[in-house]
Amino acid sequence: MEIAELRRALDDVFDQAVVYHAYTNYMRDYEVIVYVTADPRTGIQPVHFRYLFKHCVQAEASTALSPDTWRNSLDERLTDPHIGPDLDGYVWAVRWQALYPGAQLVAESQRAHEWAGHIGIDFHKVRIEMNGHNLNLIFSELEVSEVPLGYAPYLVAEDE
Repeated sequence: MEIAELRRALDDVFDQAVVYHAYTNYMRDYEVIVYVTADPRTGIQPVHFRYLFKHCVQAEASTALSPDTWRNSLDERLTDPHIGPDLDGYVWAVRWQALYPGAQLVAESQRAHEWAGHIGIDFHKVRIEMNGHNLNLIFSELEVSEVPLGYAPYLVAEDE
């Protein structure tokens, strides 16, 4: 994938909602499921896109929350979608994260360069910043596709 194409794909989901992220069930690639919406006046229906970071040799997830926010968000009720919104603290139960400030390609990543030397193919580093987590991914290719409503990435299809 060309660098300009990779940047465009990341820019396309700026300020949308990440609803899932993890290694795939076959454990080589890392997927990020993004719920993309437009202004309702446009008539464009919301869709889910799968950002598949192929040959992902590193996936680091860390909190984007401050220690104070964590301290105020320890209450288990914040994981309940029916109770959590009425409490103070970070409501974990919303089951999505704002993709803000967004995803960006990290130019000149030493780690990506090292992996390219070891494996013999190009590697890239992307930093994905959300309001709950931050991700750093080192991968070789990005594949973007629309997934149907109800897509369950953690299930293995019977025919596989």
